[in-house]
Amino acid sequence: MRYGGNTPCIEIRTEGGWLVILDAGTGIRELGLSLLDRSDGAPLEGDIFLTHAHWDHIQGIPFFAPIFQRGNHFTIWGSKALEGSVDRVVRDQMSPVVFPVSFEEIDARIDFSSIAAGERRSGRGYEVQAFEVLHPGGALGYRFHAPGSDRAIVYCPDNEVSAPEKYRVAPTWRQEFVDFVRGATVLVHDTMYTTEEYDHHRGWGHSTYRDAVDLALDADVGTLVLFHHEPRRADDELDQRVEECRALVRSRGGALQVLGAAEGLTLTV
Repeated sequence: MRYGGNTPCIEIRTEGGWLVILDAGTGIRELGLSLLDRSDGAPLEGDIFLTHAHWDHIQGIPFFAPIFQRGNHFTIWGSKALEGSVDRVVRDQMSPVVFPVSFEEIDARIDFSSIAAGERRSGRGYEVQAFEVLHPGGALGYRFHAPGSDRAIVYCPDNEVSAPEKYRVAPTWRQEFVDFVRGATVLVHDTMYTTEEYDHHRGWGHSTYRDAVDLALDADVGTLVLFHHEPRRADDELDQRVEECRALVRSRGGALQVLGAAEGLTLTV
């Protein structure tokens, strides 16, 4: 009731007002309604970055109202390493077998583009870098910052920090990931499990609260946002987990701020 129950979707605005959307879970339905309300009839445009194509990160696209209005324009970005292109994935989830409205009936202009791990791209008032995180089927983490600024947000909603051996990555993977995150003003990171729960879910592609706190402290992050909550976790338990993370930070003498991701939460980076 307080933290919300939608699957991942985050809105970013650059200093110039350009729209960037991170993932297209069910949260993008309400975002679309909000965007239309705020636009006052003006055309909408922006970039949508998908971390990967698992259902909970793309299932909101067919319910994103702005794509059904002529004059709007969005570019959907996905990993070059996807098994199948990002446009094929989006089109398939709107095929007649699973959805009543086909992709071809969309009135907005939709472009597709791809980005590879290690690649940097420049957009309207932002720069983005991608990093290959650890998740079954592959996934990307993104680092966004304004040109000429050292302020940055890093978004890694699905990442299994504790099991690099399962994913057959180099022994240097964690240090490379710390370097990717280092100095971020805000880190939004997967914290799906407690340490006890993780013992039964190793290899499922998600991290623990302790994993995320350790990472944020090692990388000198300003604010850690606990993300991708376990769906069965209720509000009071999430409050408890946030406080446990804050206590862990204090026990290590850190200055890290810890917040629990909640629908409607707004941060200035």
